[in-house]
Amino acid sequence: MALGTRVSFSADVKDALARDVPTNAIARSALRDSLARYGAREGIFRTQRPAVARLARVLSSDSPSISKLAGTRLYRTATYALAIPPPGTRMPRTQPERRMEARGAFLACGSLATPAHGYHLEFVVTGEGDAARLTSILTHLGIPPKRAVRKKRALLYYKDLDRIVAVLSQIGAYGAVLQLEDVRAVKETKNRIRRLVNTEAANLDRATSASAAQREAIALVADRYGLRRLSPVVREIAHLRLQHPDESLSQLGRRCRPAVPKATVNGRLAAILRLARRLREGAARV
Repeated sequence: MALGTRVSFSADVKDALARDVPTNAIARSALRDSLARYGAREGIFRTQRPAVARLARVLSSDSPSISKLAGTRLYRTATYALAIPPPGTRMPRTQPERRMEARGAFLACGSLATPAHGYHLEFVVTGEGDAARLTSILTHLGIPPKRAVRKKRALLYYKDLDRIVAVLSQIGAYGAVLQLEDVRAVKETKNRIRRLVNTEAANLDRATSASAAQREAIALVADRYGLRRLSPVVREIAHLRLQHPDESLSQLGRRCRPAVPKATVNGRLAAILRLARRLREGAARV
C-alpha cells in the first residue's frame, strides 16, 4: 500500500510519475509487474493516490474497474483498489527494466519526506524476498539502500541527499530532483550567510577587544611616560586610536599623514603595547 495519507511532497511526486506512462512494451510490463509485486495483496492493488490507481488500470490489459474505499478514523484519506494480474518471477536484466521496477516500487510502497523536514526516502516492503529483490535492483542501479525493520516489515531507506537525488533520477522523478536541488541551494546559501555573519561577528569582537587593549595601553603610556616622548609617527597613531576607537587598522592607516598600510599601523600600536608592558613591569625604557 502506498504510504502517506494527505497531499504532500511525496504524493505530488507520485502523481507526476503516475502521469508519465511508458510507451515501450517492456517498460510497461516491468512497471505493471512492479506495482503488482510491491502494492498488491491477494491480487488486489491498493493505493491512496487516484493517479497511481489509474496508472495500474491503464497498464492492465483488461482495464479493471477501480473501487473507492472510504478512509478510516486513523487514515481519513480514501483508498483506491483494483484487481491486478500477479507479477512474473523473472529478475529484470536491463537497466531500463530495473528503473521501471524501482519506479513501481516507489509508487506502491515508497515515501519521500518533505525537504523542510529533512532528507529521507524509504520503501516499506512486506516480504523478505521482495525486500532482497528490490535491494538487488537498487544496488544494480548504483544506489544500494540501507536496511532496517519497522513493525515486522523490511525498510529500505536513504538519508543522504545525493543518494536520494540519484534514486529519483533513476525512476524519472526529475521535477522532485529540481525541487530538492532548489532546497539544497537555499540551505547552502543560508549556511554560507550564517558562517559569514558569524565570522564577521567574531572579527568584530576581536577588533573591539584589541582596540580596548590598545586604548588602555595608550592611557598608561600617557600617564607614566608621556605621549610627547613618543616618536611623531607613534604619537600620531596613538591620537588616532583614541579619537577613532571603532575603526579598523586599515581605516586608521588611511588617516595617517602620509597614509600607511595596515601592517605599519599594527607595528606602531604594537610598539605602544610593548612600552606599556614594560611600564607595568616597572622598568620603563624608551
